[in-house]
Amino acid sequence: MKIGIIGLGLIGGSLGLDWRSQGHKVFGVSRRESTCAQAIACGAVDRASADLTSLKTAEVIFICTPLAAIRPTVEQLIPHIDPATVLTDVGSVKAPIVDAIAPLWQNFVGGHPMAGKAESGIEVAQTGLFIDKPYAIAAIDTTPPAAVQVVEQLARSLQATIYHCHPADHDRAVSWISHLPVMVSASLIAACANEPNPEVLQLAQQLASSGFRDTSRVGSGNPELGVMMARYNRSELLRSLQQYRDRLDEITQLIVREDWQALEKQLNSTQLARPQFLRE
Repeated sequence: MKIGIIGLGLIGGSLGLDWRSQGHKVFGVSRRESTCAQAIACGAVDRASADLTSLKTAEVIFICTPLAAIRPTVEQLIPHIDPATVLTDVGSVKAPIVDAIAPLWQNFVGGHPMAGKAESGIEVAQTGLFIDKPYAIAAIDTTPPAAVQVVEQLARSLQATIYHCHPADHDRAVSWISHLPVMVSASLIAACANEPNPEVLQLAQQLASSGFRDTSRVGSGNPELGVMMARYNRSELLRSLQQYRDRLDEITQLIVREDWQALEKQLNSTQLARPQFLRE
């Protein structure tokens, strides 16, 4: 299959590495010539350029740009591709993207492979990034089944776990398990960094170990990605932030009242609930 990838960062580069290893022809597009050269050199693409017309023969095109660039990219791409071409994206928010693109292109399928690293860029692309990771496919009633099948088959070839969902349901779900954790983690880092006693701050930095590393990791990721999460999933993120604040207020009050029995009950409950969100 001839596959186009627009945006040759961690996700786009990793997709290309896997599909080229399976014998697909992969054509990449990036704004930077240096990124194109790196993508070719590392084996993520067969060829790459900054020209969208280079994708005119692609059968399916994955748009791996930041969320804000997806619609403009599609608008620029449309004049150069066949109407049968399947378009899909990898954005972490689905409803606004599907609402914007579906009227422009019938064969558009909203997608979200949920894999990544703290680092970004083609330099950290790797094979096998998506193995056993969730891959959400967010089609709507007007999405052609044949287009969905193309995206699903390619996602399955990554050994990802496929989940079909409505775009709005996807966005509410990821507000809990992806977008809220970024904001909570970032707030944790900011709170710690604002310790007013410089000696205590230095000691905290020296003593920080696995607990801080695990809870702060996603808060130190790509700032642009975090802003895009908040901007495009604003209503659901605000909803989850409010409910999180309510739970934090409850725990605060238990500690104020020294109600250790109720606090232990709450921590027992969360201990039991966590495995339901993880595949370990």
